[in-house]
Amino acid sequence: MTLDFLKFFSKKNQSSKNLAKERLKLVLVHDRSDISPKFLEMIKGDMIRVVREYAEIDEESLDIKLTRMKRESDSMPMSALVANIPIIKVKDNE
Repeated sequence: MTLDFLKFFSKKNQSSKNLAKERLKLVLVHDRSDISPKFLEMIKGDMIRVVREYAEIDEESLDIKLTRMKRESDSMPMSALVANIPIIKVKDNE
């Protein structure tokens, strides 16, 4: 487990009920998708490296997580990797 993964479990501004609900969702999504936290961290690192080639990013505020959503075509549930990567400045790549 990494520090980012542990940060999720230390949010102080949520009620206990909501925090417990979010923790359970995270555990269920990881369990159903067969993606280990280590593998997710590898994907996260690769994504950050690629985006860094083109932009300066706010690594303290980025949020990359695995979640569940429904497909548009048939509303079947599926795992989804959701990335929120704040861009500070786009690099000049000339």
